[in-house]
Amino acid sequence: MLFKGVLSLRPLPNLRQLRYLVALADHLHFGAAADVCQVTQSTLSAGIQELENMLGVPVAERTKRSVVITPVGRRIVERARFILRDVDELLEIGARAANPLSGRLELGVIPTIGPFLLPKLVPHIINRYTDMRLILREDKTAELLERLQAGRLDLVLMAFPYNAEGCETFMLFKDGYRVACNPNDRLSALDAIAADDVRDVSVMLLEKDHCLHSHALPFLKALPGQAITTFQGTSLYTLVAMVAEGLGVTLVPELAIASGLLNESNVTTRPLADGETLREIGLCWRKNSSRAAEFRELGGVIREWAQKSGIGRVVAEDTPVTDA
Repeated sequence: MLFKGVLSLRPLPNLRQLRYLVALADHLHFGAAADVCQVTQSTLSAGIQELENMLGVPVAERTKRSVVITPVGRRIVERARFILRDVDELLEIGARAANPLSGRLELGVIPTIGPFLLPKLVPHIINRYTDMRLILREDKTAELLERLQAGRLDLVLMAFPYNAEGCETFMLFKDGYRVACNPNDRLSALDAIAADDVRDVSVMLLEKDHCLHSHALPFLKALPGQAITTFQGTSLYTLVAMVAEGLGVTLVPELAIASGLLNESNVTTRPLADGETLREIGLCWRKNSSRAAEFRELGGVIREWAQKSGIGRVVAEDTPVTDA
């Protein structure tokens, strides 16, 4: 008998079923998803079927060659990621309280920072936090922030200014830019390079989705009507190689230069004459994250390490964590 105001208990999806669904959405293949979940394909398929029966809607469309997540399935996957993330955090609260920055930490990093900073920084982090499982993912800023908000990353190492809505940030150090040119170019004879100096030169940049492009805007705005060549899906290494062949000039972060990007290349650099173009390297995490205190601690450790290592330009230690 049910009394008035008392609801009957509905069967609820379990965490195992939600993990199966998220793995299937990530890999769009039952076999690959089963491998990730360390179960047989038939077990995973049965779990997905149980979930669909419970929800009363299909979450995946199956064919012999492909899997497509249905529109309602994508909505469920999105919520499932948050649920699983919260459960994982719940399990780690006690362990992290006794041992901060232990366990799994998924860090995203942009391509104009990762290759030049991580080889030196990661050993320092893992030696400092021996119980941390650091998982790295490199991608462009927008994609990393999307994964961060979806609960698929814990933290992003990126360049600012950038609109990271709904996040908190912790600045680590400042990084300047220099103009890279061929040593046989007339620009190499200049002490510093102004916008007027490159009006008849091909200026090459990474595609607009890269932060390097947006940070170069103050310099580019001084070039009215000049065509700017952008390169999709390439890297700073490619741009430097093109500069070495005399195909134009580009802007290169000082961080990359200090790490050896230009070593053994036929490229020279000059500072910008029209004021400095700077970016700030910082950490970014979801606002109100339960791990915010840990991330601030990590930020302080990285900032101190960068100053002692002579990496970048100093950011004041009282630089506050800000809502982006």
